Amino acid sequence: MTALTQPMSRWQVLGLGTPVLVLALLAMMVLPLPPLALDVLFTFNIALALIVILMTVYTQRPLDFSVFPTILLVATLLRLALNIASTRVVLLNGHTGTDAAGQVIQSFGEFVIGGNYAVGLVVFAILVIINFAVVTKGAGRVSEVSARFTLDAMPGKQMAIDADLNAGVLTQEEARLRREEVSQEADFYGSMDGASKFVRGDAIAGILILFINIIGGLIIGTVTHNMALGDAATNYVLLTIGDGLVAQIPSLVLSTATAIIVTRVSSAQDMSQQVSKQLLGTPRALFTAAGVIGVLGLVPGMPSVVFLLLAAMLGGFAYLVRSRDDAPDPGEAAVSQAQADDASEERDLSWDDVPAVDLVGLELGYRLIPLVDRSQGGSLMVRIKGVRRKLSQELGFLLHPVHIRDNLELAPNVYRLSLQGVPVGEGEVMPDKELAIDPGRVYGTVRGQATKDPAFGLDAVWIDAADREEAQSLGYTVVDAATVIATHASRVLKEHAHELLGHEEVQQLLDLLARSHPRLGETLVPKTVELGVVLKVLKNLLAEEISVRDMRSIAEALAQNAADSQDPDVLTQAVRAELRRAIVQQIAPDAAEVPLIALDPSLEQILRQSITGRNGGMAIEPGLAERLQGSVRELVQRHELSGEPSILVVSPDIRLWMARWLRASIPALHVLAYSEIPDNRQVRVVATVGNDRSLPASGPQHANDITEEAVGQ
Repeated sequence: MTALTQPMSRWQVLGLGTPVLVLALLAMMVLPLPPLALDVLFTFNIALALIVILMTVYTQRPLDFSVFPTILLVATLLRLALNIASTRVVLLNGHTGTDAAGQVIQSFGEFVIGGNYAVGLVVFAILVIINFAVVTKGAGRVSEVSARFTLDAMPGKQMAIDADLNAGVLTQEEARLRREEVSQEADFYGSMDGASKFVRGDAIAGILILFINIIGGLIIGTVTHNMALGDAATNYVLLTIGDGLVAQIPSLVLSTATAIIVTRVSSAQDMSQQVSKQLLGTPRALFTAAGVIGVLGLVPGMPSVVFLLLAAMLGGFAYLVRSRDDAPDPGEAAVSQAQADDASEERDLSWDDVPAVDLVGLELGYRLIPLVDRSQGGSLMVRIKGVRRKLSQELGFLLHPVHIRDNLELAPNVYRLSLQGVPVGEGEVMPDKELAIDPGRVYGTVRGQATKDPAFGLDAVWIDAADREEAQSLGYTVVDAATVIATHASRVLKEHAHELLGHEEVQQLLDLLARSHPRLGETLVPKTVELGVVLKVLKNLLAEEISVRDMRSIAEALAQNAADSQDPDVLTQAVRAELRRAIVQQIAPDAAEVPLIALDPSLEQILRQSITGRNGGMAIEPGLAERLQGSVRELVQRHELSGEPSILVVSPDIRLWMARWLRASIPALHVLAYSEIPDNRQVRVVATVGNDRSLPASGPQHANDITEEAVGQ
């Protein structure tokens, strides 16, 4: 009962048209129709034929218009029913004049053929010959052949689908859809084979109805209404010819539509695109045709203006086509690559066939490809280049280029960052929208799709470009999709900078150092330290986001301490002490007093004793480790809310182990040694970890006063 009371949808209402039309066809064959109704129905018949032929032209595949055989049958029955209804009206009222069967038939009988029934008979005969002997016969033959070939190929197609399914090329759902498509194709061409017979029968029926109406009209006019033979011929023949033309023109249109759809080849283009590409896509043929037409235009007695004008148009169009073809096509590069791959298969394998792993890679889904296409306004390439330039200046060495390529295995809007072939970051962006990021203080909400910033994990909203100013006024930071990807890439490259530094880059840095400081550069490597040791030291610095721009200070620290130890970790600590001003300046650039978190002396002593060997790490009791991490994490979170940097100061001999242990779970924490606090900076101890109480700062202290005992007070 509920289903009966629900309102019908639009498609349900439109679906009632077919059964109502069938009932109307039966009624037209029995009930007499007034002339006005005939005008409406004949006009509808012409419009239906035009819609059908346009659908066959714009449909990309015949199966996309699989209802065509049924429409063809209904349209044929409609014309036959109209012929019966119009015949009844013509024979009953034809003696009253040429407007007895309505304005449409009168117009075709008087205006189209000029009121001359002899001309009308000739025009009708030509239309019937074209429809019956050319279009309908050819379409019927093509339908028969297509149906037979389709049915014969059906088992092979099914076996091919099963083979692809077993090989893993297709999934179960894809195989099911392919089988349904093969079945629908067989049903369609089988139906078209039968539907073409309707068209052929309709053409024959049109001829018979014409002669029956003419003979019947002359008999009724002369015998029943006592009309002269000439008057009867004028009225009835003109009405019959008009009736025949009104029905025959839509019949020819539908026959043409049948021929078009059975001769179409399935492709991803409609008919107009196929014709323009295949017929008008060869400049040589167009130039030749233009030349022949131009020569004919120069022959005396020929209409030179028409021929030469058409030759000029063909030549101009051919020039445009050739210019378009000469433009670089991205598809040609893919074809050339495929040909090169085929050629490479014919020779023996070599080391050149082993692809190198991209040090830094960026893979894009197919919807993000326009972001790197400058012709479409893409700015991602420029943004990535700017990120490389900025990070190279900050870190102190030249970053490797980012290899950008598409990856069809990714979702359309997804990108993936990889280092040495291993994914290290991934995100999803919307190329047609902008990302409004909540920096922590916004004054309202903005319309859009909620998400997270891929780079920092902040709350964000994808918004339309038109809402950019509104979002900015509410405190959001608004960036486009290319900036989102570039920012994420910048963060990933900075976090993994130590993995991007290799022997080649270190040698380049040493070569630059040798140019500006020749003596220092000559004595450092390999006389003082090995290149591998320098590489390890620089990697240790970059791992804690310390720039290696000041190679002079780094080299001097290595030269001064290399005689005491060749251990990279010990040398790293010496270099950090040399770079202390730059380290603290990078962490707290604007702070008048550097806020420090200290360790209780007793806790620091316990941690010092827990170090197990040079490379063994720290063996801390689990409960103590958990409480220590919790206390430090709580302090870091408190400092983040206040906008202050989190700096934990410890003894130099445990700094390395504390940094490796705590920074893995607390990335925002900076672990410094007492020796890394510069003499020219005022410091302030904001808390002490390990005494179960927080110590507020009692006032600024000088860096030289920071000792274990002072921190523990």
